[in-house]
Amino acid sequence: MFGRRKNSSAADDAAGETEQVVDGNDATQDEGAGSDAPRRNLPPAPRPDGPWDDSEVREPGEGRVDLGGMFVPGVEGMELRVEVAGDAIVAATVVLNDSAVQLQAFAAPKKEGIWGEVREEIASGITRQGGVIDEVEGSLGWELRAQVPIQLPDGKSGFQVVRFIGVDGPRWFLRGVISGQGAVQPQAAGVLEQIFKDTVVVRGEGPMAPRDPIVLKLPDDAQMVPEGVQQDTQEGSRFAGGMGQLQRGPEITEVR
Repeated sequence: MFGRRKNSSAADDAAGETEQVVDGNDATQDEGAGSDAPRRNLPPAPRPDGPWDDSEVREPGEGRVDLGGMFVPGVEGMELRVEVAGDAIVAATVVLNDSAVQLQAFAAPKKEGIWGEVREEIASGITRQGGVIDEVEGSLGWELRAQVPIQLPDGKSGFQVVRFIGVDGPRWFLRGVISGQGAVQPQAAGVLEQIFKDTVVVRGEGPMAPRDPIVLKLPDDAQMVPEGVQQDTQEGSRFAGGMGQLQRGPEITEVR
């Protein structure tokens, strides 16, 4: 189903210096992770605290960066990086101090949420590679806390700690990947979680296949710093940050 659209997104490596590296022999896998079949294919849950659909916000551009398919809240001191798949911008990563959250929106069915199904796909992909998944109910609902296998600079194997969060909206799904200190110590991710909750998704009225990424655009007044191309060749769910093919695009270095 997803073979023709192999582009997915990854947790930004800017917070890599704060990644928690553990010995694979000490990691234990939660056998219950991903076993949420009763929660699949349910209608989207209420979102009293966001994220928001553009029809629910009177002035989505107030205090937010306009990326076309998303309005991302601006926070003092943050950097905003956009990520591309082919020629399209499909994700944005907010870097704040030693943490980061990647945001990506997808089209979804009108009457069904897909987060339960997506969690299963992410969990399966990571565990097949020898990673560890723990499914917990956090402040944003059900999320995955993962130890994803990586190769360290010295060539040895280790794990990067990331958190996968997601919310189903009306005809869209917003996925976030928290990395850095906010993943290692979830209590330190309060600002990133608030950015996720205050994001506004612009699905548009045009036809889209479920799970297609909602394409973004660069802000009109962005001050851009070019970045090199980075690719991740791991295989797995296209929703699993760090497990598909990614190219980091330009970087917005000043957000007020």
